[in-house]
Amino acid sequence: MYCKLHKEVFACCDKELAGKTLKETDFEVEVREDFYADREITKEELIERLNEYANINLLGDKAVTTALEAGIISKESVIEIAGVKHAIILKL
Repeated sequence: MYCKLHKEVFACCDKELAGKTLKETDFEVEVREDFYADREITKEELIERLNEYANINLLGDKAVTTALEAGIISKESVIEIAGVKHAIILKL
């Protein structure tokens, strides 16, 4: 998985998705490396970051499944874009 910390958002995507475009019937999502891929991260590091940050963008089966397994999100919080899991976490 890749990750990048922006001023307000922690973003993480599965490594194989970086640079690709996910296409749906009505829209497409560009998985931009400049948004997601600052450095590589392990599953354990991702869990630490999920507990640390309040605004999180996850894209990909590995990243989202990690958040599910850690109990950070529920299945109801997950959508799919072109068959790829996606979740946004906002903690108040």
